Amino acid sequence: MAQARLAQTTEQLKHFQQDRFRRSYADLLQHPRYTNAAQFFLSHLYGPGDFSRRDAQFARVVPAVVRVFPSDVVGTVAKLAQLHALSEGLDTRMAEHLIEMNTNTLTGAAYLQAWQTTGRPELRGQQIELTIAIGTELDRLTRKPLLRQALRLMRGPAAAAGLDELQTFLEVGFDTFRAMKGAQEFLKTVETREQELSSALFAADVHSNTDADRNHLAKVLKSFPA
Repeated sequence: MAQARLAQTTEQLKHFQQDRFRRSYADLLQHPRYTNAAQFFLSHLYGPGDFSRRDAQFARVVPAVVRVFPSDVVGTVAKLAQLHALSEGLDTRMAEHLIEMNTNTLTGAAYLQAWQTTGRPELRGQQIELTIAIGTELDRLTRKPLLRQALRLMRGPAAAAGLDELQTFLEVGFDTFRAMKGAQEFLKTVETREQELSSALFAADVHSNTDADRNHLAKVLKSFPA
């Protein structure tokens, strides 16, 4: 029962974070040049989907990827595995705090409190760095004209090795970033907004009654779903 509630709360938390991403990047999601890249981040890096198959793949990712995939993408997949493990750990701890708070509805205030209780600004910073590093890697890979064909040829071996989820991520990521024709502005926008939000979340004082702190808290909470 406890495990089921934790899984349910974690899933709710991920949906909440995905909705927050939609609010924070509504402009990029509607931008002709960046809409697909923003949607890729939303679905593959912020999405609440069932990643159980990908979890199992990450457990054996290093030896399998080295053996199956082109050498150019090994570093990208290693960063993805690192980001996934870090995000899962932080989300699980936040969900545990939400359960301890006995929160039936996940609000911005409850999210902020769970965020601060989980703490670890350095891990949040690492989470942002890895996200941007993966985007940077995907952008770099699009400059290798033969890599797309190499990835296409890897579909069979990847499926045979049980790495089809990673194969899909790489192919969709490659095509998305290639179509963008330069990701520097997009990635800088994401990095700046995520760093600003993270800092604001840690700085917000939920117990203060001063006008300045109340205004700061209200501004932070505007980032979250109603």
